[in-house]
Amino acid sequence: CLPAGDSYGVLPRPCRALVLVNPQSGAGRALEDFQAVVQPMLAEADIAATVFVTERPHHAHEKVRDEDLSQWDTLVIMSGDGLLHEVVNGLMERPDWADAMKKPLCILPGGSGNALAASINYYAGNDHVAKKKLLTNCTFILCKGLHTQMDLVSLSTASGKRLFSFLGFGWGFISDVDIDSEKFRRLGNARFTLGTLQCLAKLRVYQGRLSYLPAVPEQGTPPAPRDPHAPVTNGKAVPVLPPSGTEAPGALPTDSLLVPLCQPVPAHWTVVPEEEFVTVYAIYQSHLGTNLLMAPAARLNDGCIHLFYLKAGVSRLALLKIFLAMARGTHLDLNCPHLRYVRVRAFRLEPRAAAGIMTVDGEALACEPVQG
Repeated sequence: CLPAGDSYGVLPRPCRALVLVNPQSGAGRALEDFQAVVQPMLAEADIAATVFVTERPHHAHEKVRDEDLSQWDTLVIMSGDGLLHEVVNGLMERPDWADAMKKPLCILPGGSGNALAASINYYAGNDHVAKKKLLTNCTFILCKGLHTQMDLVSLSTASGKRLFSFLGFGWGFISDVDIDSEKFRRLGNARFTLGTLQCLAKLRVYQGRLSYLPAVPEQGTPPAPRDPHAPVTNGKAVPVLPPSGTEAPGALPTDSLLVPLCQPVPAHWTVVPEEEFVTVYAIYQSHLGTNLLMAPAARLNDGCIHLFYLKAGVSRLALLKIFLAMARGTHLDLNCPHLRYVRVRAFRLEPRAAAGIMTVDGEALACEPVQG
């Protein structure tokens, strides 16, 4: 059963797959699991796999940035979400990025969090599973060969970095748990439980300003300014992208909804009145981890950023209840007054000081103003 309204492509048969494996990811079993579980299934499905084992950070980034991709029908990432982040940003550095990004990508869970793999398993209507069962489900999805589009979020930082993100951007408690628990990665997904308990014990508050462009106009906000040349859908102005062909060849897409970080956000954006947070997390997929259904309403290409923030003042007990409920996706049903959720099209976060860890797709980022 396929979600209504989605259009699908189909991989050719026979199919040639470049499989990028990080042998250090998760509990260190990715290559072993690939050979034992994945390879026999691919052989039956007439998918010829060429395995590339990464040997260092950014190895996959360099491989897909410089490789002749015409020899592959699909790129398969057997690792955690961090390796896919490398691959996406390596592809976006190519002069032919617009064509390269049409190459179907597949994620097979070989890491600790496996958020995108869990999300795709959820979108496919499968029961919640983990470990080998999740790997089998995701391999079966690859064997069937259906592929569809996925949203990417363009992030830019005050220091001039431009990053492309498929999963989420975070600051504060959730990012602290993600990075602080790295030392427990041999425990697999249990590392996040241990990391959560550690960060709860030393609960911190982060100061900064959060602003966003709501996906649906909120009550009391001024309407978006009308551009006389902007097309209108459902009575709302749609931002005009430069006509294709007017940008320099190979130029990256423009951030049409954003003004430079040195300027105030536009008047039709919402500025959160509180400036003290426990965590801010902008997620674009359903799952934050195998056992964390953070945004049950999210879909692969819904055009939304699902923005969550926890205001200061939340108790440790309330915070723990939120994370326990997130395993079932019922955390919003708790009606915690400190937890806010809004669907947005763009956001900006301006920390008051370089305090706390920022993450993009689970990878650490220097703490500085950022927008996406």
